[in-house]
Amino acid sequence: MPEIGEAGQRRLLASSVLVLGAGALGTVASMYLAASGVGRIKVVDFDNIDITNLQRQLSYSEADLGKSKVITLTERLRAINSEIKVQAVNQFVKPGDLANLMQGSDLVLECSDNPDTKYAVTSAAEAQGIPYVLGGVAQWRGQVMDWAPGHARYSDFFPVGADSNGYTPCSIGGVFGPAPGIVASIQAAEAIKLLTGAGVPLLDRLLLIDTLKMNFRTISY
Repeated sequence: MPEIGEAGQRRLLASSVLVLGAGALGTVASMYLAASGVGRIKVVDFDNIDITNLQRQLSYSEADLGKSKVITLTERLRAINSEIKVQAVNQFVKPGDLANLMQGSDLVLECSDNPDTKYAVTSAAEAQGIPYVLGGVAQWRGQVMDWAPGHARYSDFFPVGADSNGYTPCSIGGVFGPAPGIVASIQAAEAIKLLTGAGVPLLDRLLLIDTLKMNFRTISY
């Protein structure tokens, strides 16, 4: 594709992406990044695979139950593309860990499942000037936004505390299986665009997705 071309492919190969979360969003988005030729991918998560994950976390199967998510996912990424470098970080991440985890990254893919983590991750990325692509899913709905220095932040769209009111995790509130797949695919697309300079990224815009009504709308900051 001319918008990416050989130069863009070389930029992808030279890029390093930090994926925070190996759940529904992180599994799908990271597979697209590996397949697209992103040279270095670091995936961080602490959880193990449970049967309830399989409805939406498509890197895993029944044979993987009880295994580490991040170890299993990174093995899958290496199987997709043996020419890239993949690193697994199997740990529970505290806000104080984020700065070190982000060192050397060209982009952060924020794939957590709760607002508090999103605030911590986005604040740490903003402090280091590292662009991020954020995704979120709840039941039938999803959201995606990008950030780069000089543009609207996650906290501009969701002032601290506002997004936590009434928050229900997917494990309790449920989630429509294909919804995170849609969000994660868009996250991967936005990451590739930011890394290569192709197209118009979701900067200063929040994309809202409703799969029940199948409608997409964008809020500009």
